[in-house]
Amino acid sequence: MPSTLRSLVEAGKVTNFVTPDGIVVDLFSEPDLSPPDPDPHRGFTRVNHLAFDIDPQLFDQAVEVLKQNQIPIDHGPVTRPTGRGIYFYDPDGFMVEIRCDAIE
Repeated sequence: MPSTLRSLVEAGKVTNFVTPDGIVVDLFSEPDLSPPDPDPHRGFTRVNHLAFDIDPQLFDQAVEVLKQNQIPIDHGPVTRPTGRGIYFYDPDGFMVEIRCDAIE
């Protein structure tokens, strides 16, 4: 776990789960989200985005696949001390992130 994420977990701003097969699920606190949508078919209105980690060696290729398929990109690619990410929208308009750790 990157040190920046560790400090967020310790501060209670992120909850971190690891499944038995090693998949990591991080739930970030987002207190400023809009109230839930009253329409029960829009259950993800209280979620900011879903992120998937990939191998750093595959990140540029993933960005190219998004561009080639004309996937609507919200922002990115961005580079941070913890790695790189790109944010885009799925067909339902839900924001998704593909991210990778920094190359060591």
